[in-house]
Amino acid sequence: MLNISQKKELVERLARDLSEAQISILVDYKGLNVLNMTDLRSKLRNEGIQVEVVKNTLMSRASEGTDTALMKDLFKGPNAIVLSKDDPVAPAKILIDFAKDNKKLDIKAGAFAGKLIEIEELKQLAKMPSREELLGTVVYTLNAVPTSFVNVLAGVPRAFVNVLNAIKDQKEAA
Repeated sequence: MLNISQKKELVERLARDLSEAQISILVDYKGLNVLNMTDLRSKLRNEGIQVEVVKNTLMSRASEGTDTALMKDLFKGPNAIVLSKDDPVAPAKILIDFAKDNKKLDIKAGAFAGKLIEIEELKQLAKMPSREELLGTVVYTLNAVPTSFVNVLAGVPRAFVNVLNAIKDQKEAA
């Protein structure tokens, strides 16, 4: 049991984490056994995603002034809040995949970019490429543009030399 000063510290820390998060997702973990919950926490932590199980009253206080406050009406029952500061896609992917195999995990809603997002929107978010995949695509595209440009520039003198060779061959033949 936490005393008042510990609760204040927890609320302050959680409020800071909630304000820094790109996305927060509220889940009901009732019915998950310890092994499943440990597995879920491990998968999330491996991606740098934070998981907090906090009393609803403390969560309500900590969420004031953050996007997570959009989910206040859902702070009922045993909840865990999943926070990601870097990648909004990764937690959605992990939770949606985990919920497929573990029907007792209930994904309630999420808060992203100042908007409350429902489960269907989270499923759509989970289908998006991850941050690393997007960065890889950008790097590939940035690399492909100069390579293509160099090939186009090299093609002009090459074509000119080919025309000169054709003229030379015509004059030799004549």
